[in-house]
Amino acid sequence: MKSIADIMAIREAMQSQIILRDNADAEKETHIIVGMGTCGINAGARTVFNALVDEIETRELKGVRVTRTGCMGDCAEEPLVEVRIPGKDVVKYANVDAQKAVEIIEKHIVGGTVCAEYLAKA
Repeated sequence: MKSIADIMAIREAMQSQIILRDNADAEKETHIIVGMGTCGINAGARTVFNALVDEIETRELKGVRVTRTGCMGDCAEEPLVEVRIPGKDVVKYANVDAQKAVEIIEKHIVGGTVCAEYLAKA
C-alpha cells in the first residue's frame, strides 16, 4: 500500500495532464479533439492523444486543451484530430501518428500554420 505522501506526489504529477484535458474556459482556448471511437483506438488514437498531451506539457503551452470524442465519421482516415482555435476555421487532420501530432503542435498550434499535407479529405 502506498503512503498518503506517495499518493499526493502522484496526484501532483498528474494534475497538469488533468488540466490539459478538462478546462472550463473552452471558448477562449485552443481545443484539440482526438477521435477515440473503436476505429480510432484501433488505428492508434491513444498514442496520438498521449503524444499531444505530452508535447503541450513539455512546451508548457497555456490555453490549449486536449479531449477525446467518439467516432468522427471517417474510419479510413483514423486517427483523426480536430483543431479548434478561437476565431479560426476548424481544421481536421487525418492518419495522425505520434510524430505528426508533435508536428501539428509545433507548426499549427505554436506557429499558426496549418499542416496542409495532413488534412482530412472530408
